[in-house]
Amino acid sequence: MPKPFKPQIVTANDLLMGDVIYLTADGSWSRDHADALVAQTQDEADELLAQAAAQQLKVVGPYLAEAQIGTDGRPGPVHFREAFRTRGPSNYFHGKQAAGVEA
Repeated sequence: MPKPFKPQIVTANDLLMGDVIYLTADGSWSRDHADALVAQTQDEADELLAQAAAQQLKVVGPYLAEAQIGTDGRPGPVHFREAFRTRGPSNYFHGKQAAGVEA
């Protein structure tokens, strides 16, 4: 029996900056997880991943990550790895932490 599909987003790293980014509804990329477009079916997820993979001059290593929809209707991370990625480097207070972007 196949596993039931859970909402997913596409995440990658910015090719030039190295920062964690998320594919948005207009096909651009955002540093904020909450701006990510959420795929509700496996077909949608596959399409978003193909769209991201075609942007090799902008992003590195795009992949699907499970997301949960918050009470505000915006996606949030499910796995702790993705939660860490929303906050940026954890060795010093810089990057997204310093800019105030949170999960």
